[in-house]
Amino acid sequence: MSSAQSLIGTDTIAGRPASVAHLFFSRVEATPDNEAYRYPVPVDEHAADGAPGAEQWRSMTWAQTAVRVRNIAAGLMALGVEAEDRVAIASSTRIEWILADLGNMCAGAATTTVYPSTNADETAFILGNSGSKVLFAENAKQLDKAIAERDRLPALAHVVLFDAPAERPAAAGLEVLTLAELEERGAGHLKEHPEAVERAVEALDREQLATLIYTSGTTGRPKGVRLVHDCWAYEGVAQQESGMLRSDDVQFMWLPLSHVFGKTLICGQIATGHVMAVDGRVDRIIHNLPVVRPTLMASAPRIFEKVYNGIAGKARTEGGAKYKIFLWAAKVARQHARVSQENRIATGRDSVPFGLGLQHTIADKLVYAKIRAAFGGRLRGSVSGSAALAPEIGYFFLGAGVPILEGYGLTETSAGSAVNPAEDVRIGTVGVPLPGTEVRIAEDGEILLRGPGVMRGYHELPEQTAEVLESDGWFHTGDVGELTEGGYLRITDRKKDMFKTSGGKYVAPSEVEGKFKALCPFVSNILVIGNGRNYCTALISLDETAIMPWATEKGVPGRTYAEVCATPEVRTLIEGYVQRLNGELQRWQTIKKFTLLPRDLDVEHGELTPSLKIKRPVVERTYADAVTEMYAGANEA
Repeated sequence: MSSAQSLIGTDTIAGRPASVAHLFFSRVEATPDNEAYRYPVPVDEHAADGAPGAEQWRSMTWAQTAVRVRNIAAGLMALGVEAEDRVAIASSTRIEWILADLGNMCAGAATTTVYPSTNADETAFILGNSGSKVLFAENAKQLDKAIAERDRLPALAHVVLFDAPAERPAAAGLEVLTLAELEERGAGHLKEHPEAVERAVEALDREQLATLIYTSGTTGRPKGVRLVHDCWAYEGVAQQESGMLRSDDVQFMWLPLSHVFGKTLICGQIATGHVMAVDGRVDRIIHNLPVVRPTLMASAPRIFEKVYNGIAGKARTEGGAKYKIFLWAAKVARQHARVSQENRIATGRDSVPFGLGLQHTIADKLVYAKIRAAFGGRLRGSVSGSAALAPEIGYFFLGAGVPILEGYGLTETSAGSAVNPAEDVRIGTVGVPLPGTEVRIAEDGEILLRGPGVMRGYHELPEQTAEVLESDGWFHTGDVGELTEGGYLRITDRKKDMFKTSGGKYVAPSEVEGKFKALCPFVSNILVIGNGRNYCTALISLDETAIMPWATEKGVPGRTYAEVCATPEVRTLIEGYVQRLNGELQRWQTIKKFTLLPRDLDVEHGELTPSLKIKRPVVERTYADAVTEMYAGANEA
């Protein structure tokens, strides 16, 4: 294969464990009494200092974790689960998800992940296509999905509930038990067969299936990605050796563990042995951060965009001098981060002119220190993945002392392929390859990856596997990019998302969309359109938490979000930001017309994947009339 550029990570991770189970029990043996996990539990409302709705964080050591994992693994064996049998998990992120997953793999089974937001039809497809025999369901709502499609799930025989219902639901043909009952059954099994789990772990092979993760995709049915134990064992050790994770970290885990990004970080945490605080409730993030005080957190770019918009919106509401100070501090943060980065690349030293440094010191006391405090005050870095981060957002947070370590990977590569090192962050790139991962840029600019983390194929889809996975192990990502100075990888766009205007000019929509998100503090989502057209347009949804306070402050009429977005005042506001955007673009990239949507894009309407990526074809179909109107009367020959 010819290529323009090629790079391999520094090491090959020789001698890594044979499986995630081996990695886990090695960790337990090494640090049995160290804290492994923290998780919130309700406080007894009858306790002296308790109150209804109150919570406290509970800790669990590695040794305590191992007891529960062994009982779950043995419980699954008692249900008849054997090597590579599929066991599904349909739950939000919580400690039980991790325990169930580890129990599955220590029993020799393979985990099928299901987003809790997935509808009944697609849940049935995933459970049926994978042949899952057991389902860990968070609650009765998740169980109901399986019951509703029972005829399509001939292999499913048992459901284990994390949350015990007040009344055991009826489920024809299914044994329903609670997690506590499964663990009790497992403890009994171990009394009769005390070495059962150890024998199952010893029998594990590097190439044995560990996980089936179904890609959320933008069109059609999702594909099951086959990830073996070697994928995850590699990821765990690679994250440790790269320095991305450290043994003294406290990591806040709220990402969906059904997604490959969250799952891979669990493997890294086992390798390093650091503390992980687990709570997937997004509405609790802002409350949890000052309590957990993490040193590391992973997130999707949308969260950082919302945080930035929230900070800007609060400053705007306070008005006057405070808003002017924020705008000045934001500008200084970006300048400081950009100049520091440029000098570090050129000279190896983080240096800035004296005047800029002085401004940064003042801005730190006035603004940045408060931002860091909101993240808990100890955050050394926040890993960002699953979608592109707008560079201006990255420069702002880096300048404010909250470095976002943008990384890169896909479900098909066990997530972790490259990441920015905390000591040498380069905004606008996704960092350097993890040790043992190879990166190649093909002649057409497509990024190819090879390494232990690459999938072994799509489940029961040999033709689609052959389309992306070559016989020598190179995986075609579908992304376009380049290797920059120092071996940093830069993503240009999704190959399939790039389009050519009728004038023959190529447009990378994510580049334009990222610039707009950095400029406009009111935007939630933007979709740039223009394939085969003679100019570009955009569908824009606004952040309700930002635009509604602005509307109230300005006396804009309207009671609902949709009514506010339809007002001339809001259109004029967004028009100003579009014009600012156009001033930074090439002529053929500029947005000539735009439509403000009556609601935000969301997962429920099928417009976003569970990892918050926009399903472009779905959005364009949904708002086809608006797109047609934006091109009405235009000469598109």
